Amino acid sequence: MFKKKPTIKPLAPLRSSDRRKLADQIIRDFHLEPDTVPEAAEEQSAEDKAAATNARTALRNSLFPDNVQSARFTTTQGADLKQVSGTVYVGSQDGGEGRILWFQIEGRLYPSVYTLWRNADIIPLLHTAPIAMQKLQGGADLMTPGLFGGPPFPEAAKKGSVVAVASIEQPSVPVVVGWCEIDVSTLGSVQGTKGHAVRNMHWSGDEAWNFGVTGRPGQAAPEQIDGWTKVLETRGLVEKIRGLDLGEEGDEGGVPLANLNGIEPSKEQSQGVNEAGQAEDETQSRELTQKEIDEAFRSAFLYGVHHHKTSNPGTPNFGLAFPLSQSFVMSNLVLPFLPAFTPAEAQQLQIKKTSWKNIKKFVKSLDKEKILKSKEKDGHETVILDIDFDDAAILNFKPYRLPKKETAAGTAQGRGEKATEQADAGDDSIGQQLKLVSFFKPTTKLQPLFTTTTKQLLTPPEVREIVTAYIESEALVQENNKRLVKLNPTLANNVFDGTGNLDKEVIAKGSVPRDALIDRVLHGMAPSYAIIRNGDDSNATKAKSGSPPKIHIALETRSGNKTVTKVSGLEAYFVNPKLLADELRKVCAGSTSVEALAGAAKKNERPVEEVMIQGPQGEAVLKALAKRGVDRRWVEMVDKTKGKKR
Repeated sequence: MFKKKPTIKPLAPLRSSDRRKLADQIIRDFHLEPDTVPEAAEEQSAEDKAAATNARTALRNSLFPDNVQSARFTTTQGADLKQVSGTVYVGSQDGGEGRILWFQIEGRLYPSVYTLWRNADIIPLLHTAPIAMQKLQGGADLMTPGLFGGPPFPEAAKKGSVVAVASIEQPSVPVVVGWCEIDVSTLGSVQGTKGHAVRNMHWSGDEAWNFGVTGRPGQAAPEQIDGWTKVLETRGLVEKIRGLDLGEEGDEGGVPLANLNGIEPSKEQSQGVNEAGQAEDETQSRELTQKEIDEAFRSAFLYGVHHHKTSNPGTPNFGLAFPLSQSFVMSNLVLPFLPAFTPAEAQQLQIKKTSWKNIKKFVKSLDKEKILKSKEKDGHETVILDIDFDDAAILNFKPYRLPKKETAAGTAQGRGEKATEQADAGDDSIGQQLKLVSFFKPTTKLQPLFTTTTKQLLTPPEVREIVTAYIESEALVQENNKRLVKLNPTLANNVFDGTGNLDKEVIAKGSVPRDALIDRVLHGMAPSYAIIRNGDDSNATKAKSGSPPKIHIALETRSGNKTVTKVSGLEAYFVNPKLLADELRKVCAGSTSVEALAGAAKKNERPVEEVMIQGPQGEAVLKALAKRGVDRRWVEMVDKTKGKKR
């Protein structure tokens, strides 16, 4: 619907009462009320009532922040370009840029992808294949044969309900919003079905996504969203959709469309797939044996460990943060490193086609080989506690050719040694040597002390040397104490202005300690700095006025008790924020994002970018910066979750 740019009238603030009404309407329409509410209000204690009120207020603010503005809009919809009109609601969370959070058409409210990325499980989430998703993000509707991950499908995905759609490559990140044209929840199978399943209303990449108060382009989708991941885990879809921990073969439903069960789609399915934008069947190839599939998964794991050893040699455990969950192992140590077969053969590389059948048993098999140490957690997951990096299987591993495509994390990791070398080569800040040099420029008032030099910018040792030479040339050293300097009219008038208590005391005594004099001279000069990289000539480096900048690391709490780590000020130290985010995504095993920091850059200057990492990752950031030559003294870390500065 927003494929073409809509006409949006000027934004106007939304009244608090209207904001509450809209939030309450969403809570009611989307069934977001708490599950356990006493039947009668008198059954609730004062504490329960207060807690319920606070919970509802927090939910309202999460759905509709208090800075929301509204505006009428018009656009076109459908193949006949029917003109439609409605209302957009624009706001921001945590001081970010104002984006469209909701839009309303014909009395129905739809969340934007920005709202879904911050509020998990407010509407049902459906899934489709990556190729179909490409078509959906061009405005196509989702056909019924293109549905993945069921049955069963979400119970709330009924005819007329608002739903979201995600790709099976990134199942926790909704990127399409629409409404069900059929009762998806009752589908027993998608094989042999026809017709539309979801009418597409909005997607990541359309003009509603691109709209911003400051005019900046839309924000890229995160790699993973913890809230939605937990929802999928509850429904048992993480393993089902991504091929993880599948204990039984022969699942029916939408999955066979990508030949995930080793059977060919029917003619009707193929038609549905093509309608949804999926590719034709790949050229057939030979059937892989179970032994070959087993060896592919085992080799992929060894390759993943080998990659971490070679790409993170100076970090503890080579960048792996134990314990490692099953999903992390599959997503980061196995799937990106599966061997390069033909497309048809590559479709057969599924964990359920191995002799282990699921990732849990696969990990236990590696434990039996003494390659790693694992432990069962919560009765349903096996985590890796440690890896023997000196095991013969890892030491003797020889890398092989990998498919030329990006990983789910969007980086070149896991694409073989050549790709790894290219990725590392792209981040030339790793291993750089940095030196921070402070300069001081004499002001007009202090110029009489610096008549012996023509240099405009002086280092602190040079200032000390020149001031000492001036003291000696003027015979100002006190005879009975060489640490004291007698004041002459130049020092008394140009260095000490008499406004502070120290100045008055120095002028009254007629003398001042040498170190105190030099410190006072430095304090009266105009500061500047230069960050010297890899031994460059400091004289050839252009100094910048002011005090040296700091890299700021802030730990903040969002959405109640969720902690995120924000990093800014990287550009001054030759650190590329996007490449740093890629590394931290691997090291921290969590999603990262890079956005322009609003108000941090002056007009006509390049925007200052801020990296955000899920979780309290301050120490991981410090280690990554140390690899890039950044001294700890140049970093300021603030833990806003505790109100402390470190």
